[in-house]
Amino acid sequence: MIVPEYWAEASERMVGQKTSRTIKRFGWSDVSQEAAQQHAEQRVADAIAEIKRGEMPPFTEPRVPYNGADGLPIREEIIDRRGNEVLTRNAYGALCLNTPDVLFADVDFTQSSGCGVYLATFAISFVAWFAVSVQMDMANAFFVVGLLAMLTAGLLGGLIETIRKRIQGTPQTRARKRIESFANSHPEWKMRLYETPMGFRVLVTHKTFDPRGTEALDFFERIHADPVYVRMCFNQNCFRARVSPKPWRVGLSEHLKPRPGVWPIAEERLPARRAWVKRYDEARQQRSSCRYVTSLGNGRACREATEVQRWHDELSAANQDWPIA
Repeated sequence: MIVPEYWAEASERMVGQKTSRTIKRFGWSDVSQEAAQQHAEQRVADAIAEIKRGEMPPFTEPRVPYNGADGLPIREEIIDRRGNEVLTRNAYGALCLNTPDVLFADVDFTQSSGCGVYLATFAISFVAWFAVSVQMDMANAFFVVGLLAMLTAGLLGGLIETIRKRIQGTPQTRARKRIESFANSHPEWKMRLYETPMGFRVLVTHKTFDPRGTEALDFFERIHADPVYVRMCFNQNCFRARVSPKPWRVGLSEHLKPRPGVWPIAEERLPARRAWVKRYDEARQQRSSCRYVTSLGNGRACREATEVQRWHDELSAANQDWPIA
């Protein structure tokens, strides 16, 4: 995991026999802006050398803060650091805790729309009612049949969905059963379960993990972790947890300024950003980003994970009885 303080960009025009291309690369550093610029220029030189050897690296790199930036560090404003953990502000303004080895996992509730059930019951009902209308030689058959089929599909489809949920359980109960099943089959693990607005968050505390290691990836698969989150963890080589509410969930409709919120931004645009952050901080008072539910497993929490857990719970207000946003 790399979250640099300083960013720079360098470019060089590469002229060939038939075409010319501009090669652009980002550079970064925790030391100084000058060191970041030197790094960018060196990366441009390395890319040109690769092209001359017959390789085909990309000519430019995407300017994105997180995810989609495979091979690039996290490009977000650093708010705080504690040891190896870094607190950043993401592209839409929320705070995120980034850690190189303490395992977080997000599990979203998969909602079933039930459309397939209603469409199937409508089709069956339409055929059945149409057969009845033919026998009765009804006028305006299609209109009447369509109306009857809609009413039947609504009643029958609702009944089928109710029975299905009682047998299979709700998305929330199914997600929790998967997590508890993993905990039961791995009693040496120690996990903390949190509720989020759209699912669960799991924090594993008995040891540290490699974000690209098979153990973490197997865990993600077993509990059906959010696939977007899994991909981001792999790309950025870190685990991550949002620890402040999403702005639109606390009534803040305006976007983080300036847009897009890719760090760093020009000095003259910082006042607008700071004003937005002030409004956001006021709006998120007495709101949690998640709520602690229970602990699972018989393992013993390690020191590194315990420190991250305490900071996470403090930032997210996980132990407060506040609305989750």
